[in-house]
Order: sequence, then structure tokens, then C-alpha cells
Amino acid sequence: YIGSCDSDMEKGSLRCDANVSVRLKGSSTFGTRCEIKNLNSIRYIVQAIDYEIQRQIEILEGGEEISQDTLLFDVASGKTKVMRNKEDASD
Repeated sequence: YIGSCDSDMEKGSLRCDANVSVRLKGSSTFGTRCEIKNLNSIRYIVQAIDYEIQRQIEILEGGEEISQDTLLFDVASGKTKVMRNKEDASD
């Protein structure tokens, strides 16, 4: 214990990012990565990743491409939302 964090999640002491990419079954190339920023609880990390996996699968199965985005997770709606497109802005 070095005292670098008090681990008080209610005060925002835990913040992490999650990177998600999926690819169609049988594909040999990696999928496009989206980054979900500033997740502040284990529950929201799981919810955000689960939602983002499904979102990307639906996009790919619809024949569309995934854009490399930086996302936030909206707890109220249970959905990820685009903060910025990584192809347009530096991260």
C-alpha cells in the first residue's frame, strides 16, 4: 500500500477505459477498436462492454463499417455515445 488512491468509487477514485473490437466469425483481420472512457464502477464497465459488443456486431452484420471512436457510457440509457471520432482528433 503506497497511498496513491483511496479507492473511494463514490468520489470518482476509480476511472478506467475499455477498448472493444469485434470481427465477423471466420475473419482473419482485427476489428476496428473503439475506446470507452472514464468508466467508474465494475458494474458500468461490464454494462458498457456488453452493450458495445452488441452494437458493433449489429453494425458489422448490417454490412456497415465501424468507425474508430472515443465513446462515453451513458448510465441512464445503458448505451455508449460518441464523444469524438479518433480519425479526426488526437487522443
